[in-house]
Amino acid sequence: MSDKPQILWADDEIDLLKPHILFLENKGYQVDTAINGNEAVQKTNQKQYDLVFLDENMPGGSGLDALSEIKQKLPNLPVIMITKSEEEHIMEDAIGSKIADYLIKPVNPAQILLSIKKNLDQNRIVSEKTTQGYQREFMQIGMTLSDNLNLAQWGDVYKKLVYWEMSLQDAEQTGMQEVFETQKIDANRTFGKFISDNYQGFLAETGETAPVMSHNLMRRNVLNSIKEDAPVFFILMDNLRYDQWKAIEPLINTKFRVDRDEIYLSTLPTTTQYCRNAIFSGLLPLEIEKRFPDKWSNDEDEGGKNLYEKDFLEDLLKRTRIDAKTSYTKITNLNKAKDLPGAVQNMFSNDLNVIVYNFVDAFSHARTDVKIVRELADDEAAYRSVTASWFEHSPLWEAMQIMAAKGAKVIITTDHGSVKVKDPIKILGDKNMTTNLRYKTAKQMSYDAKEVYEAKNPKDLSLPTQHISSGFVFAKNYDFFAYPNNFNYYVNYYKNTFQHGGVSMEEMMCPFVALKPR
Repeated sequence: MSDKPQILWADDEIDLLKPHILFLENKGYQVDTAINGNEAVQKTNQKQYDLVFLDENMPGGSGLDALSEIKQKLPNLPVIMITKSEEEHIMEDAIGSKIADYLIKPVNPAQILLSIKKNLDQNRIVSEKTTQGYQREFMQIGMTLSDNLNLAQWGDVYKKLVYWEMSLQDAEQTGMQEVFETQKIDANRTFGKFISDNYQGFLAETGETAPVMSHNLMRRNVLNSIKEDAPVFFILMDNLRYDQWKAIEPLINTKFRVDRDEIYLSTLPTTTQYCRNAIFSGLLPLEIEKRFPDKWSNDEDEGGKNLYEKDFLEDLLKRTRIDAKTSYTKITNLNKAKDLPGAVQNMFSNDLNVIVYNFVDAFSHARTDVKIVRELADDEAAYRSVTASWFEHSPLWEAMQIMAAKGAKVIITTDHGSVKVKDPIKILGDKNMTTNLRYKTAKQMSYDAKEVYEAKNPKDLSLPTQHISSGFVFAKNYDFFAYPNNFNYYVNYYKNTFQHGGVSMEEMMCPFVALKPR
């Protein structure tokens, strides 16, 4: 068979189309013809075609009938319907049969060529343009990283990096993916230095000019929208990175308009225990411990670390003098998830409905411990893909469609993200040192200070401690802590797993998205 793309054109007036066919052949396409629908079906049974043009109204087998037969046997074969009629029902019949394009006669050669390129050459063209676009942007991003960026500018840089990462993942292999990975590593290294230099200062800022972080997120971005014209559903998806939000955004756009798409800064450590309690209490961890000594748990304490989120939220509403009818729902397993769409029906009389949904975090942990799950999400692109596939078929999306249908306002956010760790760094500590791979706290620790962000006095970062002499250290970039005694085991087991607790753009730069129903 010829290397030329193979096209079949079925039209009862095919002789009149000879100029169009010659035009396509001169462009490098092989074009076969048929004079009715039956002949078109027969030819597609006998030969493999890359694309079919079908006239809608032909004697001896209509285009719509042929379309139905072709699609039953060859569902992935692109079929372009051509018709003189602009009647809506014909368009709907064709679209319902999953046509690739719909053209109205008289067609010109440029229309035909555009439709072919859109269906046969789109991936190649998009790949080439994406690669060229990133090549132009590469230098600009590099120059930006050398500037003295503020937090808002870092948010813009991270959004840009996510955009190019997701664009390049779909492009043909050109070597630009490797160039991008190098730039992302450089960006995270620079971001780590930015956090080391500025994080303590961010915590000290107050008022409307302070950066939006975990402990002021509710006050700054959520509570001011309560009691307006519709109930608010605040959905916190545990461990949802910004790129994962962008992966589910196209589906959400079918039912909602994105009103705000912003990034806020997670507090440290980037774990549920610290960040989510900060979100719902409106307080930093040290302040939570002082206000709720019986409800705060340090790392060494037994039992759950997030048992009082509802209490913290109620206290925050009282402190801010907001009299709102609220609900709090935490989804931690499939049975609870299945009940969510029904439960949402009864939440519309509330001013604020908080839903904490734990799937992404559970999946990232399962990916570490279960070999087959690791294979499912082998890299960043697969991790996003699994997240998008789960969301599309989840009770959460079913519940959100109910919210959209009833006109609710919806907020999607997270408590922290995760980072795919690659490089082990050695640490030694006492027997009570925490097990998290991205941060450690203990009375005595030995490590290379150049490799970490350290808080010898945790109160400087508003962090409570079990012991007066305890300190905190945070892994940066794509590092993870490993014990020298079992170094090879740790490296082999945890390398290329998704972890959180430390300092990286992926962990700290969190999505905050406000949605309005279409």
